[in-house]
Amino acid sequence: MSDTSIDFDALPSIDAVERSTPERRAPRFDGDASELPDRACWALQHLLSRRYIRKDNHAELWSWVTRYRTELTVRLSELDLRLCIADDHDIAYVEQAEYESQWRRKLLRRETLNTYDSILALHLAKLMRAAARDEDVLISREEIHELFAGVNNDTDRDAASFDKRIDNAIERLTDIEILVRNREDEGSFTVSPVINAIMTASVITELAQQFDQLKRAAGRGADDADADAVEDEVDAHGR
Repeated sequence: MSDTSIDFDALPSIDAVERSTPERRAPRFDGDASELPDRACWALQHLLSRRYIRKDNHAELWSWVTRYRTELTVRLSELDLRLCIADDHDIAYVEQAEYESQWRRKLLRRETLNTYDSILALHLAKLMRAAARDEDVLISREEIHELFAGVNNDTDRDAASFDKRIDNAIERLTDIEILVRNREDEGSFTVSPVINAIMTASVITELAQQFDQLKRAAGRGADDADADAVEDEVDAHGR
């Protein structure tokens, strides 16, 4: 055996060798011209079809997203989409890039949160930020209704109409997966950690201002249309 010393630091890492070696792949279908590995393609498909990918819920998908992060970013950029990975919360999602051109097309379907939806999202974001990182935030339907106690509502003068608006907001945030209904108790919900990723400090500030506008409008006896005038657009992936 040679006594020549080996500089182990000079050897390429296993990951570097793996990434630099093209992956052999069989076509998935007739006419398949993809340049990406199958797992990267599947990760791309899920990013485009899901509101978000969480490591806790989709560990294998998450590993593909992080492994092919650079390649996915390139592919999404070609469609004017931005890959967002919140490493602190282990959440990945796609958002629409904004710029001016007559030729661009928005591929993400836009949805609208009305005033009550936005107020509820604001309160839930504050609850999540106050909780410990690994702590599940549970909230009941009754507790959600109590969050609206600060709204001196002159628009929906009867309690039934006011409660219905709040219940509609609960259903809306459940639909976009910010609230997750607990199987054991239909009247109880878990606040999804995704809200920490999509509700940035600037968004929270904006929604807080909307909340103040609603309270002022209610105090002036604003009509129903005025109360719903303040809206916040998010895309179908929950941003």
